[in-house]
Amino acid sequence: MTGQGPSLGSAFLRGIPAAKQRILMELSHEVTFAAGHRIFHEGGRADRFWVLRSGRVALDVHVPGRQTADVELLESEDLLGWSWLFPPYVWHLGARALTEVRADEFDAEAVRALCVGDPELGQAVALAVAAVVGHRLVTARTRLLDLFAPYGSGERG
Repeated sequence: MTGQGPSLGSAFLRGIPAAKQRILMELSHEVTFAAGHRIFHEGGRADRFWVLRSGRVALDVHVPGRQTADVELLESEDLLGWSWLFPPYVWHLGARALTEVRADEFDAEAVRALCVGDPELGQAVALAVAAVVGHRLVTARTRLLDLFAPYGSGERG
């Protein structure tokens, strides 16, 4: 199924002009992941990304000598995956479905090629993904401090 659905309202796509959103969504198809499904592994090849329609996904990070640590929870309209945009195209986190998940899936190579051919779209996608990366970095840092620092993330005084 190509998109004209709920994902068009996502924060990731909101920063992209409407006409460009439609072009981008033509490259998508709907997928479903069962609860408990490992969507991707940290260090694996990042060759696609998703905009969630429904369900919940945990992002996690490998911590040597410890269990994998959940660092963020994603829900409807969130972008799942940003490593596809930056060489060497390797996942920086892992992801698993906590509930059944419906999402629009995009082929990363096709989207990168579209962005090269349409610099306006390319800039909009890059800025939208950069905003997600910045948010994820802050969230992961805070979560890891909560889990592993002697006094948690604490308040700055």
